[in-house]
Order: sequence, then C-alpha cells, then structure tokens
Amino acid sequence: MENSQVYVGLDIGTTLIKVLVCENVKGQLKVVGTGVQPSAGLNRGVIVDIDKTAQANSRAVAEAAAKSGIDIKKVVVALPANYLQMGHVHGMITIASQGQSREIVNQDVIDVAQSTLTQNLPPEREIIDLVPQEFTVDGFKGIKDPRGMVGVRLELAATLYTGPKTIVHNTKKAVEQAGLQIQDLVVSPIATGFNLLNDGEQDFGTLVVDMGGGQTTASIIHDHQLKFVYVDPEGGQLVTRDISTVLNTSMRNAERLKRDHGYADSRMADENVQLAVDVVGQNQPVEYSEKYLAEIIEARIRQIFQRISNRLKEVHAPNLPGGVILLGGVTALPGVVELAKEYFTTNVKTFVPEQMGVRHPGFALAIALGMYEDHLNDIDRLLKQTVQQGALIMSPHQAEQPRKLETTRSYYQESYQKPMPDASSEPQQAKEEPMTPEKPVKKPKSKGGIKRFLENFFD
Repeated sequence: MENSQVYVGLDIGTTLIKVLVCENVKGQLKVVGTGVQPSAGLNRGVIVDIDKTAQANSRAVAEAAAKSGIDIKKVVVALPANYLQMGHVHGMITIASQGQSREIVNQDVIDVAQSTLTQNLPPEREIIDLVPQEFTVDGFKGIKDPRGMVGVRLELAATLYTGPKTIVHNTKKAVEQAGLQIQDLVVSPIATGFNLLNDGEQDFGTLVVDMGGGQTTASIIHDHQLKFVYVDPEGGQLVTRDISTVLNTSMRNAERLKRDHGYADSRMADENVQLAVDVVGQNQPVEYSEKYLAEIIEARIRQIFQRISNRLKEVHAPNLPGGVILLGGVTALPGVVELAKEYFTTNVKTFVPEQMGVRHPGFALAIALGMYEDHLNDIDRLLKQTVQQGALIMSPHQAEQPRKLETTRSYYQESYQKPMPDASSEPQQAKEEPMTPEKPVKKPKSKGGIKRFLENFFD
C-alpha cells in the first residue's frame, strides 16, 4: 500500500461487504483483487452494530489481500446518502496586503477553503466533503486551478456536503476497529455519479438509481455536480422477504430463488416452468410457477420505481437527456430495465463494470470508489485535506458572524417556482407486507418539460 497508485474501495452494504483492490497501470485502473463477504450489523444501509460490521469488514479485506498479494492498510470508504444535505458556500481571502499582488500557492487554496467552512452547523451534523465549483482571482471567474496566478483577492465557490454525525462516526469506527485506516470517505452518489458516467451524461443531466440490498438511492448529476438525492428505504432484501413470506419458505431459500430463477418483469417468466420450494411445515417441496415468483418480485420493484418517479415529479424533473443509469445488485435481475422504462420514459440502461472478475452491477460502487480516488487532482486533494484536518482558521469577524449552511431545501428554492420537499427528510417507512402485482401508472407528457426544467431547476 506504499504505492500511491493502488486504491482499495470498501463498499459496506446491507447484505454484502465488497472490497476491490485497484491498481493504476499505465493510466488504466485494473482490479487486482476482490473480497466479498456476507454483511452484518447493518439495517437499510446504516450501521447499527459496529462490532459485527467491523468483523465483516475484516473478513472481506483479508480475502481481497490474499487474492491481490497486497497488504491492505488504507481503504476508500463509501458513505450512504441518508439525510445528506448540500449547500452553496463561498469563501474569500486577501492574498497580499496593501494591494501588492503575488503568486497563489497551495496554502492560499487551503486558506480560502477554510474560509468556506465557517458554517453554523447543527451539533448533530458533520462536514463530509467540499467539492469546488470555481475559483475567482481579482474578479476573474471560471478558474479551476488558481495556483501560479498573480492576484490580490482569491475566492472559492463550492458545494458543501454534510451528514449525520452518527452515520459518519459509526462508519469510521467500524473501519478502524477492523484495523484499517481511512484514506477517504466518499458519499456514494458522488463516487458513482462522478466516475461511472461519461462527460456528456454528467454535463447534460442523468438520473442514477443504485438498487442495493437495504435501500435504493436515486441521484441527479448535472453540470458535473450532484444536484439531488432521494433515498428509498426498500431494496433487494425486502424483495427476498416478500418471497419468503408469500411462499412460506426460509430467507435463505427465498434469496436462492430470487438469484437463480427471479425476473423483475413477470412477462419474461414462463408459466409452465415449475420450481420446487421447501415450505415450512411441509414434508415435501411445493411447486410454484416461475411466473408467480416473478410477480412477487415485480410488485415490490414497481413500488420502488413508482416512489422515485413521484419524487422526481415533486421537484419538476422531467426526462433528463442522459437518461437513467441503473446499478446495484438488484439490477442484475432480468427485466429490470424493461420495467424501469414504464416509469422513466427515457433511455434506461444498467451499468456493468468492464473489469474481469467484477462484471456485475453489484460491484459498481466498489469500483467507483477506486476510480474516484484515482481521478482526484491536486486541488481536490487540497480541499479534502482541509476538511479532514478540521482546523478552521477564522478571523474575529467570521467567528462572531458564522454563516448558516444552506440545506438541500434552500439550495433548490432559488431554482424552483415552488419549494421542493427537503431531500434530506426521512423517507416513508417501507411496507413490510408482501406486495401484490399492480398495473404501471402512465405518466402524462408535460409540454416543454425539458425547457422548463433547465430554466427553473439548475443554476
């Protein structure tokens, strides 16, 4: 791990812990080792038992170390987007006194980043990341790297991401207790959106739907920025529970049925194919049709897609030019793309990593973590260093009048005619009862949706 070109992504999922060891070889990131172990101590994407999660992390890392032949000490860790808040921040410093200009250096970038972090945060929240938008030198805007330029005043416009201290603390503790150091903490939608989408998809706008075991995260990437996040508390684990409840079989059998014989779209299943299911209280297996199994799965996935669609309507988000990118373990089910097209009438596709050994949508986040760290430039690293150190240098005036962080709600109120519901608010509780099939709801086409969206939604 002394080689700076090696990065280890750690995806702490509700059902599985995934570790990918990635190495940059001549500009290309290659997977040289993987570790996958059953997860423990999580509930719908959030760590609730640090000890159990730490043990699972340790087993997965040990497997990846054995396969790669690398002694893993540092990891890049994904943070769930639950209760994530984002806001515009602005910082300004004077580089030289008495109007004497000089060249801008690394320390100036750190100082202006520190000035953006003087926020009046609630005690239960913690700064996670600071993503730069642009620097301004003496009024000249649109600068990505001001170092080496000459100026008197340096400004930084950035997006500040904050999350609950409980989630951040538990994640850090579960990693450190496994004997690992945290190289970086990355919010999941930032890792996937900034690295798995091409330049055009990030620029024009794309909806990324990560369907994991414990929850589903929908995020909008536009203008190379994370603009919107919605976390739905349902995922693949609840689909498995539906199968278990309806067929009266164990969770283990239900997971096997879903993985080996499941379809997200029941129209693709065969009514004539019979599956022998071990039923609790029965001496002999009971046969159910493949189509009946698919109908159970389809009902729950339809509900997830319907809620995401409804939430997008609330923020007046039409069909984005970049379409919809599906990733996560649930999207490996045949028919999930066809089902999604009924709720998002735009281009829909599943992201599958191209690297050998990880060609499964469930590895998308883990590979994105390695790509994220590999793609960081010097400015990104300086800002991350500032956030991680947490040593804020405030002038007396700044200390007396700290700026209040804009929440996700105020972030969008500038762009919408009516305010959207707070994206960080707690989502409705998942319904535990098994789902029954329902017909898809056809969405009416709004006139001028794209034009109105681009005019009103984004700055």
